[in-house]
Amino acid sequence: MRRVPEPAFVVIPFKRLWFIARAGRLKPGDAAPDFDLPAHNKKSRVRLASFRGQPVVLIFGSYT
Repeated sequence: MRRVPEPAFVVIPFKRLWFIARAGRLKPGDAAPDFDLPAHNKKSRVRLASFRGQPVVLIFGSYT
């Protein structure tokens, strides 16, 4: 079984990116704006730009 990279578990907060998307400034096919999030260990941060050239999946949704 393949190991899932630890940053894959960082899901929230995407608040800033969500507001940019909701404002209509992003169109399908646009590159995602750079952002950083707290890592799962809360001691460091993970930045989107650090994954340049690697596949990244961003999931937006409502979990209510």
